[in-house]
Amino acid sequence: MKTSGLNMRKWKLFEQFGNRKSEIGSRFPVDVVRPFFRLLPSAPSSYLGRASPSSSLSRVNFRLRFPALALLLLLLLASCSGGGGQEKEQGRLLAKVNNKTLYLTELDGMFPEGTTGGDSLVIIQAYVDRWVREALLLNEAEQNIPSDLNIDKLVRDYRASLIRHNYEKALVEQNLDSVVTQEQLMAFYEANKGQYQLETPIMRCHFIKVPADEADLDKLRRLWNSDDEGALEELIEYCTAHADTYVLEDSTWYKVEDIAMEMPKGTLTPDNVSAKQEFSQRDNEYQYYLRVFEVKNRKDIAPLGYIEDQARKVILRSRREKLLEETIDAMYQRELRRNNIQTYY
Repeated sequence: MKTSGLNMRKWKLFEQFGNRKSEIGSRFPVDVVRPFFRLLPSAPSSYLGRASPSSSLSRVNFRLRFPALALLLLLLLASCSGGGGQEKEQGRLLAKVNNKTLYLTELDGMFPEGTTGGDSLVIIQAYVDRWVREALLLNEAEQNIPSDLNIDKLVRDYRASLIRHNYEKALVEQNLDSVVTQEQLMAFYEANKGQYQLETPIMRCHFIKVPADEADLDKLRRLWNSDDEGALEELIEYCTAHADTYVLEDSTWYKVEDIAMEMPKGTLTPDNVSAKQEFSQRDNEYQYYLRVFEVKNRKDIAPLGYIEDQARKVILRSRREKLLEETIDAMYQRELRRNNIQTYY
């Protein structure tokens, strides 16, 4: 049987892609596979000989190795399969584990826009493999449910918890005042600051760590020691371009141990931090500059600036609890007036 050079090349390409690692093996009905082969160019007899099924077989074991063609076959199977009514409604059956089934339609929305045929098959393979493993585990768990475990009650409780959680979330998003003013923060701090003792020393400081071989270190030294207006902005620009680490916000509090980690071991410790108001130091790798403005020791009351985020979260959590409590109480009073609450005890 003669075949054109173009057709021969296409069939060789098909065989070439068949050696790829990303492959899918499946069993498909002969009447579905046969129309698919008609889409391919006339095949050499050597290829036809390989694909011919035994007359005693009702299904063909066909290994799909060419991703784009394999995806086409998968879509053909999904739309043209002669399965039962349930399969027609749910799409192609992809996997079955005991009485659990997975259909192609359950993968809707999993394929990002622009996904290639090969990528789609990889997604399908990964999902099916994970689903099969989870189904096996679930089946095993179902066979070993303790006799004293009330699954139905657990499911009801969990469902109720999910519904309530989502309603509370929507309620809070719609009605909670999420703005916390500085005055409110200060009032909270004054009323509760005794609860915020420091567990580790903190400090306000300026700190710079720059490579020792960095060019123009004289400029850095001049800017560090300058009191001129605008020198700080110029120093920040320098550090942004050259420094490995820098801290130049004097209103922010930092743990002493965090700054110490950026310096040679033993240079800065909780015991000596108060004595090191300002100094510079150099080793084989870096030049260091440190200027300490204020230190708070362990067991001291934390300043508001250090716990501000934490305080804001506490205030908002308190508001949330109050909002939900008032909402539930309003619901209770409303349903009492409507005679929708009855108790029997």
